[in-house]
Amino acid sequence: MSWLLVYPIVIPLMTAVLSYLFRNTPAGRWIAVAGTAALLLASLLLMADVLEHGVVVAQMSNWEAPFGITLAADLLGAVMVVITAITGMATVVYSLSDIPVRLERMGYYALLQILLMGVCGAFLTGDLFNLYVWFEVMLIASFGLLVLGGNREQLDGGIKYVMLNLVSTIMFLTGIGLLYGITGTLNMADLHLAVREVQNQGLLTTIAVMFMVAFGVKAALFPLFFWLPASYHTPPVAVSAIFAGLLTKVGVYSLIRCFTLIFDQDVGFTHTLLLWLAVITMVTGVLGAAAMNDFRRILSFHIISQIGYMVLGLAIFTPLGLMGAVFYLVHHIIVKANLFFVAGVAKRIGGSTDLSRLGGLYAHAPLLAFLFLIPAFSLAGFPPLSGFWAKYVVVKAALDLEMWIVAGISLVVGLLTIFSMTKIWGAAFWPAHPDGIKPRLSDLPMGDRLALMLPIICLAALTCIIGLFPEPFVQFAERSATQLLDPTEYITTVLGVQP
Repeated sequence: MSWLLVYPIVIPLMTAVLSYLFRNTPAGRWIAVAGTAALLLASLLLMADVLEHGVVVAQMSNWEAPFGITLAADLLGAVMVVITAITGMATVVYSLSDIPVRLERMGYYALLQILLMGVCGAFLTGDLFNLYVWFEVMLIASFGLLVLGGNREQLDGGIKYVMLNLVSTIMFLTGIGLLYGITGTLNMADLHLAVREVQNQGLLTTIAVMFMVAFGVKAALFPLFFWLPASYHTPPVAVSAIFAGLLTKVGVYSLIRCFTLIFDQDVGFTHTLLLWLAVITMVTGVLGAAAMNDFRRILSFHIISQIGYMVLGLAIFTPLGLMGAVFYLVHHIIVKANLFFVAGVAKRIGGSTDLSRLGGLYAHAPLLAFLFLIPAFSLAGFPPLSGFWAKYVVVKAALDLEMWIVAGISLVVGLLTIFSMTKIWGAAFWPAHPDGIKPRLSDLPMGDRLALMLPIICLAALTCIIGLFPEPFVQFAERSATQLLDPTEYITTVLGVQP
């Protein structure tokens, strides 16, 4: 058994316990920092192992698949754990300044670690029932983080968030029950073989649509996204950032995993449906962003819009399309979390996230302005940043199949994304502050300035590295797409048999 698969789950769990025990002392926050650093190290070791040896599998308690609990990491699962650890590390450091002591004593760092544990578990699990379990761990932890502090706006957003996600949970669990009833297994590798023996393929397609709805809620696909812009602007910025970076991507990951490994028997229907859901999601998300006048609300709607590009890559269902989906996943987690971090600093020194109450950031905080432009331009797809390559690959995949309308809509959505980013620049950065405030980073205490700016600088640097040196990342995404389209290695390693 490879213990490297267990560490990304056990480390956050132990860190959560220790952080909670020491929540009333400064040690609690530093335990969280050390634990997240250990998670990052473990995730990098797991990635190195996958790159060297291929798919890595662990059978819990030596119960062989498909009867026991399986943990498995291919290239996609491993890179998602690495990005989770990077985002978690940035969030914990940012939280040192952003989260007040009152919330620390209520268990903030423990809940954050439980969230990281749930996300890593979802990326590493090898069976559908345990994917459901990790979804529930994420839901409980994220709801706790969302309402921590208990102000009215948080509770309102939290109720909307949890209610629709519970609908997703019920749909997911029902789909699991039906799928188990017709196949007798929930191990994902085993399901790849079992669904081919199902006589009633119509029922199987119906179950696939149920999974699509369940994961669509988690991913914020149209028309199931309304919980996201209603809730993501309400908690502390550090919470918004990690939600924006990670939570919807677990839904996208689940769609990619299930609709390449399990539900690939009726691609003409399921993936065409995903295609048009992706296109409508892109359009509605970017139009919602254009209509907003609040920094975090604009960014929240852009999460929805960008999810459309990732699902579009899956729906195209070619090596290039899936390569674009994988590349987009990695790029977007980094960029979106970073934009929320910038919004938090803008609020801290400017006094608001309402664009009509902001201004003067370019004149008085030029470093913040520069660091905003990097993820903003990347999100819009400006070369040579990471977002350009992500959009280019997805659009190229659509053009290769002569999907002219789909490719055209993707490009128009990119232009509207530029409009939204220039709207933020034109209101928050370029003009003077309406109240005459001079929002300077130097007005922050040195410790706060370091905790807030270090994650922003590091994530911006990572965005530039991916954009300026895309070849290794593109090659990785290509290898990952190949594994997804031909899961022979995954199935052989998990089950120990040749499919």
